[in-house]
Amino acid sequence: MSIGFGIERLGLVALKYPKVSGLIVLAFTILCISVLPRASVDGDLLRVYKNSGEMYDRYADLDATFGTFDNDAYILVKSDQMTDPEVIETLREMAFDLELTDFAVGTLSPFSLRKPADDNQTLPAVPENMATPQIVASELTQLRNNDPIMRNLIVEDLTGMVMIMFPDREKTQGNGEKEMIASLRELVDFYQSDKIDIELTGSPIWKTEMLDASIDDQIKFSIYGVVIGFLTALVSFRTFWGAVLATLTPFVSVVWVMGVIILLFGSFTFLTNIVTTLVLVIAFAESMFFCFHWLRLWRDGMEPNEAVRQTVIRVSPACALTSITTMIAFASLALTQGQGIQEFALSGMIAVVVAYVTLVTFLPLALKLAIRLGFKSPRKPSAALTAPIPVVKKLVGRFTKPLALFGVVATALLFYPHMDLEPQFSFQDFLPADSGSLEVAEAIDTGVGGVSPIYIRIPLEFGVEDVADVDYEKIVKVHEILEANIGAGKVISAASFGHYSDSGFTRAQIFNAVGPFLKRRFITDDGKNALVTGFLPTIIESDELRDFVNRTDQQLRDAGLGDAQVSGFRVLTSFASMDMIRSMQQGLTLAVFVSIFVIGFAFRSWEIALISFVPNILPILGTELYLWVSGAGLQLTTVIALTIAFGIAVDDTIHFLANYKRARDNGLEHVPAVHRALDRVGPALIATTFILCAGTFIVVFSALPQVALFGTLTVLTLLLALLGDLIVLPAMLLAGGRFFNSLGGLKK
Repeated sequence: MSIGFGIERLGLVALKYPKVSGLIVLAFTILCISVLPRASVDGDLLRVYKNSGEMYDRYADLDATFGTFDNDAYILVKSDQMTDPEVIETLREMAFDLELTDFAVGTLSPFSLRKPADDNQTLPAVPENMATPQIVASELTQLRNNDPIMRNLIVEDLTGMVMIMFPDREKTQGNGEKEMIASLRELVDFYQSDKIDIELTGSPIWKTEMLDASIDDQIKFSIYGVVIGFLTALVSFRTFWGAVLATLTPFVSVVWVMGVIILLFGSFTFLTNIVTTLVLVIAFAESMFFCFHWLRLWRDGMEPNEAVRQTVIRVSPACALTSITTMIAFASLALTQGQGIQEFALSGMIAVVVAYVTLVTFLPLALKLAIRLGFKSPRKPSAALTAPIPVVKKLVGRFTKPLALFGVVATALLFYPHMDLEPQFSFQDFLPADSGSLEVAEAIDTGVGGVSPIYIRIPLEFGVEDVADVDYEKIVKVHEILEANIGAGKVISAASFGHYSDSGFTRAQIFNAVGPFLKRRFITDDGKNALVTGFLPTIIESDELRDFVNRTDQQLRDAGLGDAQVSGFRVLTSFASMDMIRSMQQGLTLAVFVSIFVIGFAFRSWEIALISFVPNILPILGTELYLWVSGAGLQLTTVIALTIAFGIAVDDTIHFLANYKRARDNGLEHVPAVHRALDRVGPALIATTFILCAGTFIVVFSALPQVALFGTLTVLTLLLALLGDLIVLPAMLLAGGRFFNSLGGLKK
C-alpha cells in the first residue's frame, strides 16, 4: 500500500471515467454555487462557549431563569445642558419612543423608573415639567444619592445619562439584530442636536461590529488570496494559462467548502469563517505541487496526458498523507469542550477532505481538458524559485553537522518557553481595533459604572410572591458582599430600595413601583430565586476578573451562602477560555505525536518518523518563543493558529520525504537522493510557502485583533517550517550517515 493508504485511487477513477466524473464535479459545483446566496455569519459569541463546562451551565441556567443584561443595547446621552428643563423633557420623549420601538420588551432609564407614593400610587422618578435648571439639578442629584439604580444611570456631574433597551429575543433572531440597530440609529439621529450627543454601545452593537468585520475579512481575503496565488503561479510557471490552471483548483475548493458548510451548519461563525481562507491556501499549495510535477514530467518528454496520470500516481499519495496529518491537527481541536471550537474542528476536517477531493478529481480533469484545448508545452520554472536551491545545497553540504546539531539543540532548548507559556484571554481583543462602541462603553465606565454585568443568583427558601424577611436578609448580605468588592453604587438588587423601605413603604409597594418587567430582573415570579447584579468596567483583564470571582465565591461560602452562584458572560468567557486554551494546547501536543506516528506508519519506517520530528516541531516551538518574548501568551486564536499551521507545515516535510523515498526506490544512493529531493521539491516548497504566507499574511490586516494575530503566527510558523524542511531536514539526513542509508527499508 502507498503512503496515501490507497486514497489516491480516487484520482485514477476520475481519469478512467472522465465524462461521468466531470458531470459529477459540475453538478456538485452548481449545487454549491446555488446555496452561496444563503451564506451568513452567526454573530452569537455564546455559540463558541456552548457546552464548555460548569461556567456555561451556570450562565445558561441564569439566562433561562432571569434573562441577563448581556444582550441589552446601551444608549449614552451626553449634554452640558442636561439640567435645562427643555432638554430633560426632550430626553423623556426619547425614552418613551425607545420603549415603543418594535424590538423592545422593556427599557431602563431615569424616566422609566417610578417611585412609590401613598395609596399604592406611583410617581415618575424624574418629575415632569420642572420649571428651572436648579430644580432639575436638585431632583437628579437627590435621585442619584437615594437610588442605587439611578447612580448607574445618571452621571455624577449631571452631564450625561444612560438608557438601556431590553431586546425582544424572537425579533432579534437572524437579521433582526441588524434591523434593531438600524432602528436605534434612526431614533438616535432624530434626537441628536447641538445640545444633545447620543451614542450606542452594548453587546448587540459589539456583535454587529465583529460580524461586519468578519464578513469584510472573508470577502477581502478570498479575493486577495486568489489574486496573490495567481500572480505567484504566473511567476512560477511563466505562463498565463498555467497560472489559471493552478488557480482554478483552490477557487473551486473554496466554493465547494462554503457550499458544504452552509448545507451542514446553515451559517458560518467567527471561527469557521477562517476556514475558507485556510482551504484557499492549502488548496493552492497542493495544486502548485501537483502542477510542478506534471509540468516537469511533460518537459522531460512524457506525453502530457500520461504525465497527468503519473502525477496522480506519484504526487497524490503524499497529498493524501498531508491531508490526513492536517485533519489530525483539526481533530485535536475537537477534544476541547465548546460548540464553537468543535464546529471549527469539524469544518476544518471537512474542508481538508473537500480540498483533497478537488485536487485529485477536478484538477486532473481540468489539465486533460487544457491539453485537448491546445495548452502548449511549458517553459522551465522561474529562476527565482530554482536559484536558492544551489545555495541551500552548498550551505547544507558545508555545515551539515553544525546545522543538524543546531536543529536538535534548538528544539530541546525551546521546550523551556513552551512549558513556561501561560494562557491569556482579553475580551476586547475580539472587537475591531477601531471599535467606536468600545469607546462609548469606556465612557459609561467612567461616568456611571460600566456595561459589563456580573450576577449572583440566590436560591430563596420560602418561594413566596413577596420576599420573606429571612430571604430578604440573604439578598442584603449578598448585595453587601458584591458591593464591597465592586464599589458603592454599582450593584442593584431587591435590596437596592432601602431608602423607600426606610420611608415606610412595603416591599410590595416598592415592587409595584418598579414594575413587573424590572422586578423579574430581581426576583423570579415564583419567588424561588433572587438576582444581585453588579456592573464591572468594560475593560478588565481576565486574570483580574477571575481573581474577583474566586474572591467573591470564597466570601459567599464564608458567609454561609455557598448555594449562591456567581455568573455572567464575561465570567463565562474568562474561565471557559482558559480551560479551552489549556485543552487545545494538550491537543496540539497530541496532534504532533500522532502525526509523527502516522508519517512513520505510512512510510513503514521508524527512521522517517524520527527524522521528521525536529523539522515539524521546531516551527511550533519557534513561534511559541515569539509569544513568550512578546508577552502575548497563549490565547484562543494563537493555539488554533499553531495547531493549523503545524498541520500545514507537515505537508512540506511529507513531500520532501516522499520524493526522497521515490529517488531511493529508483536506485539512487543516500546523498544523491537528498540532493535530488532538494532539486525536485525545493522550488515547489518555496512557491507554495510564498503562496501560503502571502495568502495568510492578508489576515494580518484584519480589523479584528485576534484574527490579525492568527495571521501573524501562521506566517511565522510557515516560514520557520520552510527553513526546517530546506535546511534542517536535509542536514539531519546527511549528518545521519549510515543511520539513514537504509531509510524506509531501502538499501544503499
